[in-house]
Amino acid sequence: MKTLKFTKMHGLGNDFVVVDAVNQDFNPLEAPLAQWADRFRGVGFDQLLVVEKPVSDAADFRYRIFNADGGEVEQCGNGARCFVRFVADKGLTDKKEIVVETAGGVIVPKLLDNGLVTVNMGKPRFRPSEIPFVAVAGEADDALTYQVQTGLESVPVSCVNMGNPHAVLLVEDVQRAPVERLGAAIEPNKQFPDRVNVGFMQVVDRQAVRLRVYERGAGETQACGTGACAAVVAGVRLGLLDAGVPVKVTLPGGDLFIEWQPGGHVLMTGPVETVFEGELRY
Repeated sequence: MKTLKFTKMHGLGNDFVVVDAVNQDFNPLEAPLAQWADRFRGVGFDQLLVVEKPVSDAADFRYRIFNADGGEVEQCGNGARCFVRFVADKGLTDKKEIVVETAGGVIVPKLLDNGLVTVNMGKPRFRPSEIPFVAVAGEADDALTYQVQTGLESVPVSCVNMGNPHAVLLVEDVQRAPVERLGAAIEPNKQFPDRVNVGFMQVVDRQAVRLRVYERGAGETQACGTGACAAVVAGVRLGLLDAGVPVKVTLPGGDLFIEWQPGGHVLMTGPVETVFEGELRY
């Protein structure tokens, strides 16, 4: 029997179990993650976040993310904000800005004096091979939108990789959008070899959108940080949103502020909360 200390946190309702694997012996591949993620029989979470020692001397930590179904994924924006608050609160670092290795690349989150956290999520990627995405024959390699075949429907999506794959759909009313039906159809679609996170975006004005996200391996969540980044990037590329200024993204769990900078990097700013501490035995 093993005992594991953990912290439950959330970013706008997107909730996480965070584990310090620097000071604890923990192998997530040997743990019953899907059981722990069950909201009726376990702790309940959208993702489990693991804090590890870095591989490179240039980084402060390594950050691993596991979805509720137990699968490991490349990136999680809301989780990144919780990550930096966690390592600061636990005294694992005294830095306000840390360099973190992820499976999707290096990110640099920063703890602000007002309690919010800003994360430099890096540069978005768009080519089908970078998503990854299998385009319909004849579509350009740098198209603003691509067609996804879902049964009898052909749905136009903007493809963005923000360290993990996203498909963004424009909708007139996000509250009435078929998030469950289309999200469940697109997320495992064979055109996305690694599956995909599906965002449904309603443009309010040039600096504000409403968004719902059907996340890969988790279903619809209260908030998705990389999804918010992907949505704003897609909106800017389509000429609907402004670059170089913060765009307010209103999700079911609250607001994030996303800025696609002139240099190409995407900044995400938002709140995080610690809910409780606990122990798991397995």
